[in-house]
Amino acid sequence: MSAPEFSLLLISLFTSVGGQFLLKMGALKLAKVPSMNFFSLVFNIITIPELLLGLTCYGIGVIAYILLLTRVNLSVAAPAILVGYIFSVLLGYFILKEPISLLPIVRLGLIVREVILVV
Repeated sequence: MSAPEFSLLLISLFTSVGGQFLLKMGALKLAKVPSMNFFSLVFNIITIPELLLGLTCYGIGVIAYILLLTRVNLSVAAPAILVGYIFSVLLGYFILKEPISLLPIVRLGLIVREVILVV
């Protein structure tokens, strides 16, 4: 993988993980949404900056991933993006204080092994 390809991979990876984190932070502010009409729900969502920023990060991540796919095989790009799962679990554990059970730890190990083997 060349430097520009690796840069696209990192941009896609970190903006997607950042987007997930921001969406979670915004969802915590939104709290549990009671059943309401669609327009009220959309209005509540667009008034929370973390949700808008999270969606923007996701959009940037998707654009970078599409550009990456024009340069590398899907069999290389897809496993490499799985590293984002590792960062999401770690952010949840260290920042949001979410517990991690044994099964996610095993999955993280398998993902790391897969990425090393493929990339």
